[in-house]
Amino acid sequence: MATEHLSPLDLAFWRMESADHPMHLGALAVFRTAGQPGSGDGRAAERAAALLAARCAAVPGLRRRIRDVLLPLGAAAWSPDPAFDPARHVFLVRTDRARVHEAAGPLMARPLDRELPPWEAHVLAGPDPDTFAVLFKFHHALADGLGALALAAALFDEVPGPRAPARPVPRQRAGSVLSRLPGALAARVQGVGQALEIGAAMARGGLPLGVPAALTADPTGAGTRTVAGLALDLDEVNLIRKGAGGTVNDVLITLVAGALRRWLAERGDPEPLGAGPRALIPVSRRRGPRGAEGAGNRLSGYLLRLPLAEPDALRRLDHVRAGMDRNKDAGPARGAGAVALLADHVHPLGHRLGGPLVAQAARLLYDILVTSVPLPGLTFSLGGSRVHEVYPLAPLARGQSLAVAVSTYKGTVHYGLVADAAAVPDLAALAGALRAELDALVREVS
Repeated sequence: MATEHLSPLDLAFWRMESADHPMHLGALAVFRTAGQPGSGDGRAAERAAALLAARCAAVPGLRRRIRDVLLPLGAAAWSPDPAFDPARHVFLVRTDRARVHEAAGPLMARPLDRELPPWEAHVLAGPDPDTFAVLFKFHHALADGLGALALAAALFDEVPGPRAPARPVPRQRAGSVLSRLPGALAARVQGVGQALEIGAAMARGGLPLGVPAALTADPTGAGTRTVAGLALDLDEVNLIRKGAGGTVNDVLITLVAGALRRWLAERGDPEPLGAGPRALIPVSRRRGPRGAEGAGNRLSGYLLRLPLAEPDALRRLDHVRAGMDRNKDAGPARGAGAVALLADHVHPLGHRLGGPLVAQAARLLYDILVTSVPLPGLTFSLGGSRVHEVYPLAPLARGQSLAVAVSTYKGTVHYGLVADAAAVPDLAALAGALRAELDALVREVS
């Protein structure tokens, strides 16, 4: 069997990790068991853990671990785990805490075992006998947001109905001059040109200007985490979109900008000035309705200044919309936000030696991660218990205090907030500011 090496970007995520700054992403799914056999007996979490443990062994992507290889130097590859044990990946967490988000924080802070297939599922007892939650953790080397969704969905109940056929991925055409060169040489020339263009864009627009102190954390800190979640009505978001223009994603990013401004004011921090913090907006390079399938990362990104200094909510939306339009016009393969694509131009040994340095340089590249994970219009369930809420959770880079992830499920927008617990002890206040910002924008367009 041929060796399956990690892709350059997957390898970069694997090498960047440290004990205090783990590189896994997560999702907190909240289930309700009402109406199911045995509901109300207080054992819903136990049954869910047993079901996940039984199913995970049948998912090939969850049985593979990462191992270093001799050649090429610095590379790593996937290999089956001959001693795969579901008990080392699925955990029943008994907690007296009333809110599952509070229990999720310490679990997100704990790195995955790098000797095992890099994923975990923690089943949490809910605030009542009819509620439980599952915190999924997938290393970023294993999957991006859409890939992690596909892996988690393989553990859920089978969704009835036919699958949509896969669409072919269109190939990009080279320019007239490059098209006359041999294939490998043309690809190399294109790659070098792309890398130079991305590097120039980073130099032009990537300076940290107008970054509130609250968005920075001690890079030598212990890496403690706190988690918060907020559910908002998608109809209200669409009301803003229709009244003020832009896309749903423009509105969701604008809510983050406005919430940060409110939160800083409530903390008594100085009023924001300058261009504003740089938000990295990941962009999926997967195509077609089955694009979530397949392991690994297929990501690029946009870099966007969050207009915290703008006091008017609708003008903030205009700024965000204009910035995102410029990014889309340039495309996800250009601009400072496409820094992930540079991984393709680094030798595996460079990733091994330079991974820790890249991790430490995250603050030079962007100030906050704001990512969106689109979910299909399906109803997920586990053992008949339906998912009612899904909060995506993003990894937190060294020196940054906050990462924001958002998804839409069954007509509800779910914000998942992950913060450095020492730098942001009041994360619940930021979640409240998101709610207040939505209410304010709804009033503006009503």
